[in-house]
Amino acid sequence: MDVVVARCAGLDVHRDTVVATVRTPAGKGRRRHQDTRTFTTTQTRLAELAGWLGEHGVTLVGMEATGVYWKPVFYALEDRFECWLLNAQHLHNVPGRKTDVADSAWICQLVEHGLVRPSFVPPPEIRRLRDLTRLRKSQIDERTRAVQRLEKVMQDAGIKLTSVASQAYSKSARAMLEALLAGVTDPAALAELAKARLRSKIPELREAMANRFQVDHHGALVAQLLAHIDVLDEAVAALDARVIQQCVPFADIIELVDTIPGVARRTAEALVAECGIDMTRFATAGHLASWAGICPGNNASGGKRRSGHTRPGSRWLRQALTEAAWAVARSKGTYFSSHHAQILGRRGKTKALGATRHDLLVAYYHVVRDRVPFQDLGADWLARRYSVEHRTARLVRQLEALGHTVTLQSVN
Repeated sequence: MDVVVARCAGLDVHRDTVVATVRTPAGKGRRRHQDTRTFTTTQTRLAELAGWLGEHGVTLVGMEATGVYWKPVFYALEDRFECWLLNAQHLHNVPGRKTDVADSAWICQLVEHGLVRPSFVPPPEIRRLRDLTRLRKSQIDERTRAVQRLEKVMQDAGIKLTSVASQAYSKSARAMLEALLAGVTDPAALAELAKARLRSKIPELREAMANRFQVDHHGALVAQLLAHIDVLDEAVAALDARVIQQCVPFADIIELVDTIPGVARRTAEALVAECGIDMTRFATAGHLASWAGICPGNNASGGKRRSGHTRPGSRWLRQALTEAAWAVARSKGTYFSSHHAQILGRRGKTKALGATRHDLLVAYYHVVRDRVPFQDLGADWLARRYSVEHRTARLVRQLEALGHTVTLQSVN
């Protein structure tokens, strides 16, 4: 088998150790020299690993993506060497031959012969933004769970606020809960604390706020949950400020992404953090969708097609696209909502949601690649695409491409 990379290294990465194998030319002919060493993953030993690889003249380093343990190794080497992060599913060896040394040698041989492709690793500034947006999303999810726990306590106390109000936690709900903590249990007095549009439902609130709230029990739970929500609100606000600061170099791109229907500021920041802004890493929008796991897989054998489940991708990207898809599906007069409604009627909610996610990701690819605002195709695009005029123009173009001159004459 031909050698594609003359001097390469394969790393089998673990939490505490990394086993490195280097393969280099050994004199004349096709013979290869192989050397293997084991290093710990502290920064001092990783510097020694970099020096050892440099002594062998290594030009390409391949390593398996192992949890988060690949990150310190990758970051320690990326400034000096071209590093490839490899998908573990592409590195299966013959069963019964698995050791750390054998794994590192196998990775090195795959890299040596060009049998693997690197995974997408964004540049450092995008990685820092990604850390912030993912932590912010985790804190927002934790706040949602805290509000759900608060709703459980209210139901246990007989308070049926969510039967009248649309949300379990709002300014009105916060005022009522603080009044309950202060010892106010009169339903009429609690209902009068409603604010804004909720004041139109005061009669219903009087009935819903009748309770058996016990300050010594329910009050202790509510006080803890309210304090937790306050802490999370402060954390999310602080992360928002850090994300805005980190996004200053990408401000123009985020503004362009924000023009996509259903994509708000936070979603735009999450998309940039997960996909990056360099679309040359993906040959087409289909390649980006495949990398993200937002398209069906292929599963065919013997002429029979089986279920092609979507491959696993970034769950953070999928969550952001799902939120945007639900938002745009409820919009009016857009291509996304029209396409979603068409698929919803034929194939159901899940397929329609998946198609809308794919549409949004394709739109992101073209907006970021071309640096242009989003241009909606229109709610009638599907009807126009399959109209008589459109089909006629397409067939004429095909005939002209074959060297024919076409003259159209109506049959009427």
